[in-house]
This record gives sequence, structure tokens and C-alpha cells, in this order.
Amino acid sequence: MTNRLAGQASAYLRQHAENPVHWQPFGDDAFAEAARRDVPVFVSIGYAACHWCHVMAHESFEDPAAAEQLNAGFVCVKVDREERPDVDSVYMAACQAMTGQGGWPLSVFTLPDGRAFYAGTYFPPAPHPGQPSFRQVLHAVSEAWQERRDAVERQAGALAEALGGLFSDQLLGIAADGEHDGAALASAVGDAVAALARTEDRSHGGFGAAPKFPPSPVLEFLVRHAAATAPTAEDAQGLAGRTLAAMCRSALFDVLGGGFARYSVTADWSLPHYEKMLYDNAQLLRVLAHWVRLGGSDEFPADEAREAASLTADWMVRELGLAGGGFASSLDADSERNGRRVEGGYYVWTRRELAEAVGDADDAGRLAALFGLPLGEHASSAAPLHAGRALTVEEHGRLARHRDALNAARQLRTPPSRDEKVVAGWNGLAVAALADAAWALGRPELLGPAGAAATLLRDAHWDGERLLRVSHGGVAAGIEGLLADYAGCAEGALALYAATGDEEWYAWAEDLLGVASRRFIADGLLSDSAADGPAADDAPGVRAALAGSRSLDPHDAEAPSGASLLAGAMLSHAAYSGAAAHRAVAESILGGLPRLLREGPRSAGWLLAVAQALLAGPAEVAIVGRAGEDRRRLHAEALASPAPGTVVAVGGPGAPSRVPLLADRPAAPDGGPLAYVCLDFACRLPVGTPGELRQELATRP
Repeated sequence: MTNRLAGQASAYLRQHAENPVHWQPFGDDAFAEAARRDVPVFVSIGYAACHWCHVMAHESFEDPAAAEQLNAGFVCVKVDREERPDVDSVYMAACQAMTGQGGWPLSVFTLPDGRAFYAGTYFPPAPHPGQPSFRQVLHAVSEAWQERRDAVERQAGALAEALGGLFSDQLLGIAADGEHDGAALASAVGDAVAALARTEDRSHGGFGAAPKFPPSPVLEFLVRHAAATAPTAEDAQGLAGRTLAAMCRSALFDVLGGGFARYSVTADWSLPHYEKMLYDNAQLLRVLAHWVRLGGSDEFPADEAREAASLTADWMVRELGLAGGGFASSLDADSERNGRRVEGGYYVWTRRELAEAVGDADDAGRLAALFGLPLGEHASSAAPLHAGRALTVEEHGRLARHRDALNAARQLRTPPSRDEKVVAGWNGLAVAALADAAWALGRPELLGPAGAAATLLRDAHWDGERLLRVSHGGVAAGIEGLLADYAGCAEGALALYAATGDEEWYAWAEDLLGVASRRFIADGLLSDSAADGPAADDAPGVRAALAGSRSLDPHDAEAPSGASLLAGAMLSHAAYSGAAAHRAVAESILGGLPRLLREGPRSAGWLLAVAQALLAGPAEVAIVGRAGEDRRRLHAEALASPAPGTVVAVGGPGAPSRVPLLADRPAAPDGGPLAYVCLDFACRLPVGTPGELRQELATRP
């Protein structure tokens, strides 16, 4: 028996197609049915790689008795949070308002018009101390619905009003003259470094206590600040280096195949939560590439970062790359081990498994000791491979000798399942990461998958006026992209243009930003959803669940917010084009930085990175001349600069260009290449050698 999820494109929804629960997708039909039956709606939100979502599904949604209770008393709706982050954000805010916490699976009970009145996360099948069982919750909600309906509706109304006010308060005003106070901005950026230093875990690296998440947007800011001429630059370099070193030497990083797990359950990064997400790895690959470009530090040398970045780039292309271009969203936390699906089963090793793969008994013993594998061959003795420290030259050589054999042995196992959904904004981040890594790592072949992903996004997700958020099998469908999708794709396209000089990507970024300006800024206010139309499948009754059609969350979470991504892309485009309106948008968004910093710099990492680029100018480099090795060397030198936010344009001598930065920049008299370093389109005298360009960038205004 299947429910109404069997034909859905979402891998997460299809995971529940065989449940005895009468699931249906989020949409007006479900809420209309609830009104017709006069029952509440149970909205269950998760994503395909979520371990605890799988646990609750097995314990409760596959249980016939629980399913019978759900089907009798509720209309049951499944939501993939990665396809519908707009729905997830509203219901997560409701859960946090009611309980003080959130997470996935997210379990929400709503009126037939979509307004929430009760919410929680994971509910166990049997009661725990201080926590009811799922079936007890269902009974209590049904009883309240039948016997205290007025109180339930008052609760829903009050909560919806409070959330509407919260979301309205977060809308950002966009001024036509978004000027900034440079001294105040520099002071705020320095204060953010100091605040981050106060929350650093000096014992284990990173910030705060367990669980430990990769602070990816913050790391991008710290690496940029480390390249700046600021009193706190050295502090930022130390914070970034210690955090990157801790993560890359820990179980969070897959030392065999590359890539980072979603987070660590422990403060010392020793026990990962094994799901692997595109958005994490795209951001961390880019940060590592920028760290290499910066030159590393004694605490985390550039060569070590280069290896971690290269392994991660290979993992992303190999494990998440799709045949038609683009990147899948994630790999599951769970995988089969000894006939059972367990968390991390694909990644952990016992001593015997290690010895069988390595072959050499002495090397196997030394590697087992290095990685701290427990004695014994019980399932609990399996552990991830990590040293928790830098490897010696001898240890690194031993691991390198056996990496291929260990990977080959692991590939005989059943791999974790892959969610092949292509999310536009996350793929934009992946394009940017691969484009930057191609030059920083000296691996131009990475531009191939970057270009293929950008082509899929432009050809399948974009129709010239509208960007769809997700595609499956090369076919885009579902809701229009959110602000983070438009801005993430523009960020990727601009990075790909800088890396290749192919103006089709500059043109697409310009088109995306032009549409974003018209669609996401209305009445002088910026919002996460397009202002001139609802999500594709939401009729008015369902939109009530979304606390109104316009809202903005400016906080960085697992990925940069749409607002901070837009600020960065607008600033870069303005540096290429001289577009005062786009620079004003970026500066207006940066005007919200003080409020975010009062809540803590970890919620504003990407916006801080944009602020650092604005403080640096950013520098503009135009390279003009005939194609060839001399131009390639100048191009490489420009892209090697760690100066925050630097934009790079490349063109032929006298060739017409859509990029204003290249206009009226002559090549050498013989057509040879020259490089111009500019600020606000005011350029210094051109130079013709990499050494001269390096000097110009080092002494930029």
C-alpha cells in the first residue's frame, strides 16, 4: 500500500511512501480536507539525510497503531524542508516560540487554515522522563481539539500574530543612497573578531560547546579579515587557523575520501553526525581554497589545507556530481552495516577491517594506533579514522600509501543513499567554490564540473524571468527560488566568470540580480520571497500558515542568508559595472549588521565577510590583451590575491565587452596583456608582469 507521496520528486517524501500513515504533500488540498473533516493537520518536516527523521519514521510512522491514530484524527502532511524552506522557517519559528528549541524532525499541529497551535521535534514511541510518547501527544492534541477548541484557536491566533510581527520586524529597508560609515563599519568588524575570540573553544577548536557545527560563513569572514590591514587581522588568522585545523584533523573530516560531516556530537569533534551536505562542503571547500591563497599559518599550514581542499573537491565531484550536471543535496547519515542500517556504518572501521584492507600487519597496527581504534571486533568497536592532531611526515606517508586500498575496501560496502535533488542556491555556492579552488589548488579541471553545474542552473532552473528552486533529473519544478537561490546563483556565476573570463556567466549574474532587485525589493523593503507572487502551489488558505507573504530571516544558519548573499553579489557586480544602485543595495543590507551583531557574530558571518570586502574597496582588476601564457600568468596572479572581495575581469585587445570594467582599457601597443588595478573605476597605471601586479595589489589604495 502506498499513500500520496509515491509520485513525488522529493527523495524525502518518497522515503515515506510505504508508511501506513495517509501522508500527502503540503498544499491547499490537504488543508481543505482538514476543514471538510473538521480535524487538525499534523505537519511533519524533515529531509532525506536526517538520522532522527529516520528514527521517528521507523518507531512511529511505520507503526500500524500510531498510523491508525494519525489517520483517524488528523490530516497528515509531509514537508521536505530543503524544497520548502519557507514553510520550514515559519513552523520552526512557531516551535521555538512554544518550546524554546527546534530541530528535525519537526512535528507541528495546525488548524485547518495552517496556523500552528502545538509543536515539538522528535517524540519517542514510549514516554521518557519529562517527555511524552508520540501517541500520548496525539491523544492530548485530539482531546484538546474536541473539548477545548476555543482555547486551541486562541493559541493559534496569538502565535500567528506574534510570528507575523517577528517576520515583519526583520524586513530590511533598502535606500537608494545606501551610504556607509567606514570608520563605524571597521570598528564593528574588529569588535566581531573580539567577540568570536571570547567564545572560542581553545581546547578543541571552534566556537561554543557541543554539538559543534562547522562555522562556515564565519570562517570566510575570518580568512578575509586576516588578509586585511587591520589591528585584529592576526587574531582573525589565529581563530580561522585553529578552527580549520581542528576540523580537518578530526572525525568530522573524512580522511580517506574527503568531505565534511554535518556536525560533531562532541565538543572535541570526535563523534560526527555522519550526514554530508552540499552546502557545508561547498562553503568549506571555498574557505580552504582562500586559506591556501592567504598562505596558511604555523597552526594550519597551507599544504595541509591544500590536501583537505583537494580531497573535498574530489569527493564533491565524485559523490555528489550528477550525470547531467549539478550536485545532489546530500548523502544520508545512515548506511547498512552487517545487515542493519546504522548511523555512520559506511565510514567506521574495526581493527580487523583495517588490517584486511591494508595487508601489511605492521602498517595496519600503526594506523590503528594512530587513529585510536578500540580493541575488539564488536560493532561498538568500529570507529571513524582520525588522529585528532597533525600527522608527522612518516604518519602522513603511511596513510597515503594505503589510502587507495582503504577506499577500495570501503567501496565494497553499501554506500549511504543520496538525495539527488538539485537546490539552486546551494549549487551556486558549489560553482563558486570549485571556480575558486581551480586556481588556488592549481587544478583547472575543476572548472569543468563548475561550468556543468552553472549550465544546468541556467538552462533548467531559469526561464529569463524566474528561477525555480529545485530540479530532479534535469527538470525543474515546484516553488520559485527564494532570495538565497537567486543570490547564490549570482555569486556562483560571478566567481565562474572571474575564473574563466567567459562573459556568458557575467551576463547571467547580471540578469539574476536585475530580476532579484525587481522581485524581492518592494516598497523599499527586502524579503526572502518574491514580492509579486505566492509560491506556486499555495492558495490563500495555505498562505495563512506562512504568516503573510513577505518575511526575511537575515541570520546565517547552515548556509548564508539570502540577504547577506545578495549583499555580496551586489557589491561584486557593482565593482565590475559601476552600478551605483547595486552598491547601494549592498550598503543598505550592511546597515542591518549592528543589530545582527548584538545577537552574536556567528549569525552574521557572511555579512561580515561582505563588510570586509566593502572596507577593502573591493579592488578591481582588469586584464586586457591577447590570449596566451602571458595573459594566463597575469590572470593567475590576480586570482591569487587574498585581498577581500577582489573582482577580476579578462578580455581581448579591443574586443567589445559587456563588462564595463574592461571598457577603455587598452592592451600594450603590440597587443600584449596589461593589468589595471582600480578602485571605484579609478585605475593606476597598468602593469605587464605578475610581479608588478602582485606589488600593485599589495599596495592597493
